Amino acid sequence: MRTNSNTLHPTQFKEFIRIIGRGQRAGGTLSQGQAYQAMKMLINDEITPEQKGAFLMLLRVREETAEELAGFIQAFREVNNPQITALPIDIDLGCYAGKRRHLPWFLLAVIALGQQGKKVFLHGTHEPDSNRLYLKDVLPQLGIEPARNAAHAGEQLDALGFSYMDLADINPKLDDMIQLRGQFGLRSCANTLARMLNASRAPNSLQGVFHRDVDIKHSRCAKLVYEQTPTSLVSIMCFRGEGGEVEYNPERDVTLHLCQAGRETTIDVPALLSHWVTKPKTLEVKQLVDVWQGSDDNAYGTHAILGSLSLMLILTDNLSLEDAKHRAEQCWQGRNKNWPFTLPVKKDAASYQTTGTHKAH
Repeated sequence: MRTNSNTLHPTQFKEFIRIIGRGQRAGGTLSQGQAYQAMKMLINDEITPEQKGAFLMLLRVREETAEELAGFIQAFREVNNPQITALPIDIDLGCYAGKRRHLPWFLLAVIALGQQGKKVFLHGTHEPDSNRLYLKDVLPQLGIEPARNAAHAGEQLDALGFSYMDLADINPKLDDMIQLRGQFGLRSCANTLARMLNASRAPNSLQGVFHRDVDIKHSRCAKLVYEQTPTSLVSIMCFRGEGGEVEYNPERDVTLHLCQAGRETTIDVPALLSHWVTKPKTLEVKQLVDVWQGSDDNAYGTHAILGSLSLMLILTDNLSLEDAKHRAEQCWQGRNKNWPFTLPVKKDAASYQTTGTHKAH
């Protein structure tokens, strides 16, 4: 098989479909190199729409291997917005799950970490038909403007310590693939790849997942990518976050899967709460402001914030779990409780109903 994407045509892409689509007994998997080649063809629109749909949905049914994901992510990183990678960033967070049971408490952890001098870059999108509360929709209600471009993101990083950009402005090809859910009615591997993207090429990447064992696959993928490009010293942490988001869930024990310079390790983190909290019937975004200012004592939210802060500090400062917990408590208690943004004048923002039908996973 030829390896130069410029010499390949749709008739040759069918070999990749044939490999993954021959059924449970005869079907195979793509090597990391084949996966890279296939995704390059897809990105460059060198295949037919029918081939794209068949390829993505066959992978969806069978599930991608770590080797395939490593090849895919290498292809997508080549078409990232290059201006983003020039920004001085300490930690990259891919926020793609959305919330349906609880508010995005991790955002307050990000703001607090930014006040401590760290630079945090967030990216995400709004997925069609999932009926979830996405960060992209939350930020304007809090007076936080998503960055329009790399220059704007740089200004926010300098002033606030964090910035959020939409995936469409970072990697439009990957965002287009996520939006295909509106046609497929199902997610593709694009959501996994967006989490792994580390769009800013920061030295640290925090990734949250929903399903069991996917965190292990993320760590394995990071190891494979590192082996391919060992000069890229990136530490990744992947864990089963609340609702699949990059947020510590204080109600359950969690295992952190780390890959640092190609070395995989785990850290077991016990639950901070001894009981399950009844989810609220509605999510009021303004409550994030109230908890930040100290006018609302929300035990679940506070534990989620402290836990999320701890995970970020383990990565950025290479701390032990206990030291990270201590630093997180100091960081949170030492925050400037004045809300640093101007809230919108509109006061009748709709509440998010947690009792609806959610299809994101």
